Amino acid sequence: MKRIFFSGCLVLAAQLSFAQKDSVTAKTDSFYLLSPVEVRSLRLSSKAPFTTTNIHSADLQKQNLGQNMPYLLNQTPSLVVNSDDGVGVGYSSLRIRGTDMTRINVTMNGIPINDAESQAAIFVDLPDLASSTTTVQIQRGVGSSTNGSGAFGGSINISNLEQSKTAGVSLNNSYGSFNTWKHTLQAGTGLLKGGFQFDARLSRLSSSGFVDRASSDLLAAHVIGSWTSKNEATNIRFNYLTGKERTGQAWNGLGIAFTDQGQPADYQKELEQQGRNTNTLGEISEGVYYKDQTDNYWQDYYQLFLNQKISNHWDLNIGTFLTRGKGYYNEYKKEEKFADYGLPDYVKAPGDTLRKINLTRQLWLDNYYYGSVFSTTYNTAATNFVFGGAYTQYDARHYGFVKWAAYGVPLDYRWYNLTAFKTDFNLYTKLQQQLFTNFYGFADLQYRNVVYTINGFRKSPALPSMENTYRFFNPKAGLSYFIYHGNNVSSKIYASYAIAHKEPNRDDFEASENEKPRTEQLQDIEAGYQYHTPTFQAGINGYYMDYKDQLILTGKINDVGAYARTNVPDSYRAGLEFSAGLQPLHWLQLNANATFSKNKIRSLTQYADDYDNGGQLATAYRNTDISFSPNTIAGAGLTLEPLYRITGDHHFFIDFLEKYVSRQYLDNASDKRKSIHPYALTDLRLRYQASSKIFKSIGILLMINNVFDKKYENNGYTFSYRSGGTVTTENYYFPQAGINWNIGLSFGF
Repeated sequence: MKRIFFSGCLVLAAQLSFAQKDSVTAKTDSFYLLSPVEVRSLRLSSKAPFTTTNIHSADLQKQNLGQNMPYLLNQTPSLVVNSDDGVGVGYSSLRIRGTDMTRINVTMNGIPINDAESQAAIFVDLPDLASSTTTVQIQRGVGSSTNGSGAFGGSINISNLEQSKTAGVSLNNSYGSFNTWKHTLQAGTGLLKGGFQFDARLSRLSSSGFVDRASSDLLAAHVIGSWTSKNEATNIRFNYLTGKERTGQAWNGLGIAFTDQGQPADYQKELEQQGRNTNTLGEISEGVYYKDQTDNYWQDYYQLFLNQKISNHWDLNIGTFLTRGKGYYNEYKKEEKFADYGLPDYVKAPGDTLRKINLTRQLWLDNYYYGSVFSTTYNTAATNFVFGGAYTQYDARHYGFVKWAAYGVPLDYRWYNLTAFKTDFNLYTKLQQQLFTNFYGFADLQYRNVVYTINGFRKSPALPSMENTYRFFNPKAGLSYFIYHGNNVSSKIYASYAIAHKEPNRDDFEASENEKPRTEQLQDIEAGYQYHTPTFQAGINGYYMDYKDQLILTGKINDVGAYARTNVPDSYRAGLEFSAGLQPLHWLQLNANATFSKNKIRSLTQYADDYDNGGQLATAYRNTDISFSPNTIAGAGLTLEPLYRITGDHHFFIDFLEKYVSRQYLDNASDKRKSIHPYALTDLRLRYQASSKIFKSIGILLMINNVFDKKYENNGYTFSYRSGGTVTTENYYFPQAGINWNIGLSFGF
């Protein structure tokens, strides 16, 4: 209760700890204007009538000890994180306003990162991305037009192209609970004669994970080479980023079951009895597990940009890219049917026919994602105009091998070999115009054309080719008005209206072979107020997101961790986002944020398997909560610098961080028996920063996560079925680590 009270006291809060540079007092929008040309066309300035959070490198490094990017963004408004391994080093993800990663657009330097088929951004494929990320902008809601998949909950724009003009080397090493290691070496030449410049990063991360056999072994490299003309009008930049991940599969979670004839026991007690870090995947026999139940993936990013300053007001950017990915699941499977592999049953002897077999297999994804982006911008004090677009193509192969079987399967038998192709073309134009003194209008028009061809699925490889063409028009408009009260005190009032469309992803087609999934449409209305003084910031934003044919999670999971979704005709998300921050003294900062929302499906029919009679049980619901959409999300922070007056160039900070997430339902029935309990977490962070004649910078960082050793879960799934006249429900949860720590040491030369 004390932790919840602390969060509530600071609910009047803003993200000072994440440097939200949305200050309405700024005569120039430094975050926007100093952003690289590659990303500026997608980013919003402080004058735009949308809701953004801007995050800088210094804020990311405050806790960059090996966790993936989602966990480093955890304190931003309306955001909830989750992980398979329980610590956030391996497979990790996030939701914004309750929407998952398949509907959050992610770009890196203006180039799409979301996988073209699943439409999810997989951050474990980009190990230690935060170490070379300079800025991140999160736009909640539809936001402005961007490249890649549609933004139905938000968009995340990452920039990692900035280079320092001075040479330097830095070394960062950390160690922590669950044998978690992080090693990062970075070096840069600074600006050389002739305008050349080179930067590089090497990273190695590893962890045993909180969950059994959910280990992570991650490698990454990042190289930037650039040339800038003497007058700085022309810049050519090559960006290469590679990541390799090997993680233990842990996507089953821990299960509990109950029937419709009684209430389930406290599921957390049952998880304790099973062992909260138990992992059931890859079990060969009781207590014996397959040692190589792993996910393996390599991904290379090649990006080449030309930035040309045409005049004092005009800029041009052209970029081309290739993303090369290849990897596989390696797994042990019990009692697989020969028929599922296109093989006849095995006749061991006359009258002795075997229909099932234990085996190991690999499921492969082998893809190329390539294309071009461009933008041209015109910028004056009163006008900002952008015209841009992108053309991308995705070529993928899906295939699988049986690597071992005791009998009946040929060596390295490939039982499916499928292809998929997707092209995505979009054009957008944006205009931000000063209409009157302190009054700005914003208009944004986008046309997007998508062609997606699927040639069968793993479980239905003989299906005929399926070509799907989508044409979307996405308009957006809004107004912003600024009030200057004097003495560096100002206010901003804004409102916007936006329409977005989104095509289904591969899993939606595979899970809906008998009924083609429909496209989604979103109308997003946002309005807000921000108030700013030199020591206090506050803001409130209201949103109403009205969905037509939103694809909703059913809670059911397939054998490789993918969730099935179905269209619902009418649903919405409505909420208020509060933020504020206070710095009453040089050595004290208070900040927090809170989101209060309703996330409803107006009418829904949910299904469960009926093993007694065949077919499915249908249950109708009205005005139910959308799964994984908590009604309250709150974050808070307190930063102290107790030795402020006596330390000089040495700084010692103490940070207390709080996060509260209310109840999340595993499906759309609003049944507490199928939900994740609310949780409140407290983290403690100790930071020491100094410099010397030898080192430009010295840093020591100690992070203690979950200080009060809260037993909690942040993700799960559920399904029900009738058997023997009884309806049984099985819930699966992903327990997270209790109290754990990491300590890091960094040097800059």
